[in-house]
Amino acid sequence: MRIRKVAIYARVSTEHEAQLSALENQVQYYDDLIDRHPDWVLYRRYIDEGITGTSISKRKNFVRMMEDAKDGHFDLIVTREVSRFARNTVDTLQQTRLLKRMGIEVYFTEDGIWTMNDEDGELRLTIMATLAQNESKKTSMRVKAGQMVSFQNGVVYGTGNVLGYDKVGPEYVINEEQAETVRRIFDLYLAGNGYHKIMKQLEKEGRRTAMGKTMWHYATVGHILKNRLYCGELEYRKEYVPDYLEQKRAKNKGELERVIVEGKHQPIVTKEEFERVQKMMAEKDAQMGQRRKNKGVHSDDLWRRKMRCQCGHAFAKTKWHTKTDFITYTYKCYDQTRTGTIAARLKNGLGIENVCRSPLVQDWKMYTMAQKVLHAVFDDPEGTLLNAAAVLGCGIAGVEQSEVLRDKEVIEEQLKKERGRYETLLD
Repeated sequence: MRIRKVAIYARVSTEHEAQLSALENQVQYYDDLIDRHPDWVLYRRYIDEGITGTSISKRKNFVRMMEDAKDGHFDLIVTREVSRFARNTVDTLQQTRLLKRMGIEVYFTEDGIWTMNDEDGELRLTIMATLAQNESKKTSMRVKAGQMVSFQNGVVYGTGNVLGYDKVGPEYVINEEQAETVRRIFDLYLAGNGYHKIMKQLEKEGRRTAMGKTMWHYATVGHILKNRLYCGELEYRKEYVPDYLEQKRAKNKGELERVIVEGKHQPIVTKEEFERVQKMMAEKDAQMGQRRKNKGVHSDDLWRRKMRCQCGHAFAKTKWHTKTDFITYTYKCYDQTRTGTIAARLKNGLGIENVCRSPLVQDWKMYTMAQKVLHAVFDDPEGTLLNAAAVLGCGIAGVEQSEVLRDKEVIEEQLKKERGRYETLLD
């Protein structure tokens, strides 16, 4: 009697109590099934809870199972039905074929499909996977239809962590202390102040964000100014899911029509004030649009591309001296463009807690250091190579250059073979 090492895969798509109860029933089902097969030895159960079946990448235990399969820990995977394995036809076929090439069979107990020796197994598997995927599509359509009804009824989404309001049950109730900060932001913008000036003024006045922090971010200010909640309206479809199989959310930039309805909550600012702010922002965006277009996203500056601050941010390049015969530049941590430098904040009477303390770096310093390093390299290339090897721990000191080149050729040949194997496997 041939003993088979068995892996169990089970999945429930939501964290609802009824679904988790169904998961317990699934586990019991598999235990009973293994007891009826004396030639089966359980290796491990792989269970994904509260995770959709439309995408493999989101299922950690499924990915772990596939990694263990590559290491040869089992030769049979037992799962209840195709829809538990995957609701994506392509994923189902790709993964079962990959497992088959590794000599691992998949048994779908409810569908009666064995992927190894069943002549019409793949045909039936394709049909069942297509049905499962189609069911996911119908579910997605039903969810969207239900969401539209919720939109029309003005249902409030989110945790309720919105500056100016407290969420009491399903409704928003004004928090007067926070609402005063919201009105202050709108008043400052209508008076002609930009995000950075508003941010600094709020910090001077000691006003706090919805999270209770005293340090503001210009993006937070912009989010508040664009939020229709403050004028008594609810706006839906700010984000959407382009592909029901991928389940990745994306910002709605006009792909779908946004839904705006009257809310049941009390507004903090008038609709007239809100629309005036939107008009002013649209005008500024139009002015900045051409600059952004010309500027692009790629920087030709070497140091901007390479430098990273100790706090993890990149560096911005700004003008340093402009009154001399030629313009000189300096590099400043991007986080300091948001918060301001230590000196600037102290000058304005602002706190310096959690502010990046990296000093400005003049461009001439960067070029001087680079020149010194490059001269050291080119004046003594062999010595530089040996020093670098010693620092990196490569242990190649004393090794003949011919041996190094020969090892390099061997590695390149191995890499070429591995690439060929990868392309074949991918095909």
